[in-house]
Amino acid sequence: MLVRSVLVVCVGNICRSPVGERLLAARLPSLNVTSAGINALAGHPADRDMADVAEAAGLLLAGHHGRQFLPEMGRMSDLILVMERGHKREIERLAPHLAGRTMLFDHWTGARGIEDPYRQAQEVHSRVFRELVAAAEAWAARLAPGE
Repeated sequence: MLVRSVLVVCVGNICRSPVGERLLAARLPSLNVTSAGINALAGHPADRDMADVAEAAGLLLAGHHGRQFLPEMGRMSDLILVMERGHKREIERLAPHLAGRTMLFDHWTGARGIEDPYRQAQEVHSRVFRELVAAAEAWAARLAPGE
């Protein structure tokens, strides 16, 4: 399957999926990468704690605003990457036809799911950020044009 567009999904679309979106977009500039949330905090900026961790690593989340996942978004995406198995089940419940293109963001790095750091300690945000970086690098290695 040729992948030209990726949708990254978490719960609120303010912590994990914005980071995943920006990491993949930076590594795969030829792809259209967006993000959304199953229960999005629509219109909200990225979580301040996660934005601080990301910025310290050179990744800016400025300009991000949470978006609610809609089945139409999934239809327009070649690949949907979710943070937890429950997100995959919810997408499949809402839009069964998307099951075949929905995978875990950490599929290539253990497929355990990536914990939600929202309202947790800074150490959790830092660990989650590292997990997201590793997972994004693994996806980029597989999705890079010509690979």
